Amino acid sequence: MPTSQHLAAQDLSARLDPMRQAAPLVHCLTNTVVQTVTANALLAAGAAPAMVDHPEEAGVFAGVAGGVLINTGTIAPHQVQSMPIAARAANDAGVPWVLDPVAVGFLPVRTGLAADLLELGPTAIRGNASEIAALAGMGEGGRGVDSVDSSEDAIPAAAELARRTGAVVAVSGARDIIVWVEEADGASSGEVRTLAIDSGSDLMPRVIGTGCALGALVAAYLASVAGEGPSARLRAAAVGAAHAHSSAAGRIAGRTHQQPGSFAVGWMDALSSLDAAALIDEVSVSEL
Repeated sequence: MPTSQHLAAQDLSARLDPMRQAAPLVHCLTNTVVQTVTANALLAAGAAPAMVDHPEEAGVFAGVAGGVLINTGTIAPHQVQSMPIAARAANDAGVPWVLDPVAVGFLPVRTGLAADLLELGPTAIRGNASEIAALAGMGEGGRGVDSVDSSEDAIPAAAELARRTGAVVAVSGARDIIVWVEEADGASSGEVRTLAIDSGSDLMPRVIGTGCALGALVAAYLASVAGEGPSARLRAAAVGAAHAHSSAAGRIAGRTHQQPGSFAVGWMDALSSLDAAALIDEVSVSEL
């Protein structure tokens, strides 16, 4: 497709059925708070989860998985070893991997680890605005895992990361922002593209795991397009589709569930029941 063509909701919805048909195995090196939520979200969406984080096994498993998530939420000493091993193994095997730099900024161990992982070349980076700004060296992080900035505030930081790494960079929040560097004839054109996705529910930040599970969904969607070529636009569509899937499910759940507990169940159910036509109806997509 020509690089001037904008991504639209139809481009994102078109990735839903292929992801489910592929049912990719997603290797999650993620935090202990959200492991069950992440596994259930992957299963509900149509993918398959695995949680293998022993240093002697993480690299082996990353090399055979469809996609890999590396999430720095509650890092333990063994994960500081296993996460770079998994990233290198994914690179060697051509497996897409996602860096979710949870709570980077003022906490030194995870901040240093995320910086090291960034040098290994993630396929995509997903975080809230404060995390993306801190990872780019343009902020100090948020309040724990919560952002103190808007998604739009982090667009310059996301663009810097996209230029530096070649990754698709996603900033999640009330409005999700997807940033990538366009390619022409297989080479970077240097043009930074920015996609905005509007949907979701105000209850999503009040339920644990919606953001971390989103990182795993990004890995699942990237896995489903890995055999279709190295197009940056295709990777951006996959990352955008994961965000659209999660936020559309949130919007659907929010119509009938007004409290966090029931909303969490409704969101999981909507991840499963959502189809491509409903996804188009539930999200607004625009390029900025």
